[in-house]
Amino acid sequence: MAKTAPNTTAISAAELLNQLSDPIRLRMMRILCLHELAVGELVRVVQIPQSSGSRHLKVLAEGGWVVKRSVGPATYYRVVLDELSATMRGIWLALRDDLDGLAESVGDDQRVRSVLSERMTDSSTFFGEHAGEWDGMRNDLFGQHFTDRALLGLIDPRWRVADLGCGTGNCTELLSPWVAGVVAVDRSAEMLDGARSRLKTAQVGTDHIEFVQGELSALPMDDGCVDAAVCVLVMHHLPDPLAALREMRRVLTTQRGGGVVMIVDMCEHTNSEYRRSMGHAHLGFSHERMTGMLKEAGFGGIRMNTLRPDTSSSGPPLFAAVARVD
Repeated sequence: MAKTAPNTTAISAAELLNQLSDPIRLRMMRILCLHELAVGELVRVVQIPQSSGSRHLKVLAEGGWVVKRSVGPATYYRVVLDELSATMRGIWLALRDDLDGLAESVGDDQRVRSVLSERMTDSSTFFGEHAGEWDGMRNDLFGQHFTDRALLGLIDPRWRVADLGCGTGNCTELLSPWVAGVVAVDRSAEMLDGARSRLKTAQVGTDHIEFVQGELSALPMDDGCVDAAVCVLVMHHLPDPLAALREMRRVLTTQRGGGVVMIVDMCEHTNSEYRRSMGHAHLGFSHERMTGMLKEAGFGGIRMNTLRPDTSSSGPPLFAAVARVD
């Protein structure tokens, strides 16, 4: 955490200069203006014992010249010029210009490069030794879905997005931190209640989320009222998916660079048991059928890819189709 620069109205220029009077502290300041280093790294660069380095850094930190942060057992230091007072910044800049080109500075720069190179070597060695198990290690540390959630930050934050057939609100929850508004639509009041409950449990604010009960084939929404629409694992339930796609086309606007629809659903399959057990109206969709319906509904620029299946999944493969208002 950055330290607040001291009140230089109460500290004379002479006192500030005294804090920088030691040549080692000047070299440290010059190095830390360019790089953030741990104590052990810095003392290697300036070639002094760690106890001496810690003493010099204490003077600089207490004077407000350097800021520090802790990472596990290590403490890293750096100089942030913008956080220095005008007086301190002026003093330092005047002194710094005289340091460049000195023999000590040239040696410091060489040793800094060596320290930073060792950092990269340590990292490369680690990944070289653990490449085969890295995915598992990363999942253990961070879970499997953080990248998916983070990539949603690529969405235009001005957009209003419709989550069509929102169910219990999975997509609504994921989208809500990144966009100006979400319209969560489902035909089932119970599903909408489940979505509200989910968002409350996840402590997601709902001031910018609108919950709407309605049919996808006759959306209770104004023309051109959303920038994007997502429809995840819903189309196979609909008696007339083309009618739903036409409704999506109607409610989309291109004013803010939007007019985008994304459909996620099952690839065509032969498991007819799904009709009886889960009420599926369609046994998935072939590439030709989905792209044909999107074109007929007024969309272009269609991209469709089969999604890599989760190792724990037992259902048919899924696809994602993205298209724009034509």
